[in-house]
Amino acid sequence: MTISCQSSFQNNNNTHKQESTGSLFLVATPIGNLEDMTYRAVRTLQECDIIAAEDTRQTRKLLSHFEITPSMLFSYHEHNKAASGPELIRYIIEGKNLALVSDAGLPAISDPGADLVALAIGHGIPVIPIPGANAALSALIASGLPTTTFTFIGFLPRERKDIRAVLSPLRSAQGTILFYESPHRVVKTLAHLHEAFGNRRIVLARELTKRYEEFLRGTIEECTDWLAEHPPLGEYVIVVEGESKEDAEMAESAWWRQLSIEEHVAHYEAADMPRKEAMKKAASDRGVSKRDIYNTLLDKAEQ
Repeated sequence: MTISCQSSFQNNNNTHKQESTGSLFLVATPIGNLEDMTYRAVRTLQECDIIAAEDTRQTRKLLSHFEITPSMLFSYHEHNKAASGPELIRYIIEGKNLALVSDAGLPAISDPGADLVALAIGHGIPVIPIPGANAALSALIASGLPTTTFTFIGFLPRERKDIRAVLSPLRSAQGTILFYESPHRVVKTLAHLHEAFGNRRIVLARELTKRYEEFLRGTIEECTDWLAEHPPLGEYVIVVEGESKEDAEMAESAWWRQLSIEEHVAHYEAADMPRKEAMKKAASDRGVSKRDIYNTLLDKAEQ
């Protein structure tokens, strides 16, 4: 195991070069309202040598609003990260400080910034977070659902089999679950969530910190009906309640429902239970007679 330790203490001139190598600053940007921007974020963007942005056109608007004129503005996104990442790292190694921003919110959350961070750490470059607005956490704290434990998923994959692979393990998660979704896919995503989780309570948070910020609270079916009459607009955070203790206990007591009778009996036999006892236990679980279990196993053996 290799342990690395980075001291991130920064004084008021935190973007000034401390050594020959520069630093990577992860700068949060507004998720809707320009006042989401922090004083520290503005100063960091003013002082860094390079700004790397997911969409340079979007970032230029932000920089113009705060009267920031970067020395160098680079494009860094999912489709060019393989080429741009090493080039940006080279600039930092040469001594330039780099600020990474996403279109909205914290960089490296559901965007390729995470790859640049890993690359920087691999080269021993200091990585310094400049905190700020985040859509998922903003939706969570205003949702009214439990905040003690939560799981952030982000955008679901597009293929149905991949969606099921993501959602299936979450069925028994008792913490709140957070998703991102576009207005074009939110209804389909709700259908996938209903299939995986049943009719749980959810919150649809859209246009966070913007003028038309809205929270829709209800069950998956209720929210789906609402969207049928009010076409989706804006980007969504979907906050889903976790499995309740009652549902968890019910699922635990009915774990065998997905098993055939043969599999059910085999489960107990695998635990060193004699076959007659295994059949008796399976019958008790299913609320049927031991003879019913015996006859079913006999029929299968004769086929």
